[in-house]
Amino acid sequence: MLEMIFNGANWFALPFWALMILLPGWKVTRKVMESLLPIALLAAVYLYLLVTGFNADVLKEFSNPQLSLTSLTDLFSQPAVMATGWVHYIVMDLFVGRWIFLEGWDKRVWTTHSLILCLFAGPVGLLSHLLTVAIVQATRQNRPSVAQPEKGSEVPQESI
Repeated sequence: MLEMIFNGANWFALPFWALMILLPGWKVTRKVMESLLPIALLAAVYLYLLVTGFNADVLKEFSNPQLSLTSLTDLFSQPAVMATGWVHYIVMDLFVGRWIFLEGWDKRVWTTHSLILCLFAGPVGLLSHLLTVAIVQATRQNRPSVAQPEKGSEVPQESI
């Protein structure tokens, strides 16, 4: 059962990544990605794994303020803990990927490279997007502005 949930969560998230990366300009992609339902469904899977897979000893160890890397490694060697942790990654990476996609759309910034990085290395994709937005905004601010004709005046033919 645990293996099925683990595989199901992986396969469930992939179409959303495919839409954002391969079909970013498709109106269906934007409509699908505006919904938080896919994220909520994965979060519910995470909650299920957390509730059913963590016993009192695991919870006690995670709540230990003195948690060591060795203890954490031991905890994640347990299949239920690892599956829960992996679904956590899937939920959070997809949430961040969705945010990158929607913000890129709103700011008219190319996001494909950042989304690919986010899919494989979440925080790197986020950093890539933040840098891309900063560069694009700096470039747009430094671009000489084109004088707009006054309201009611004719636009010269060569500027049409």
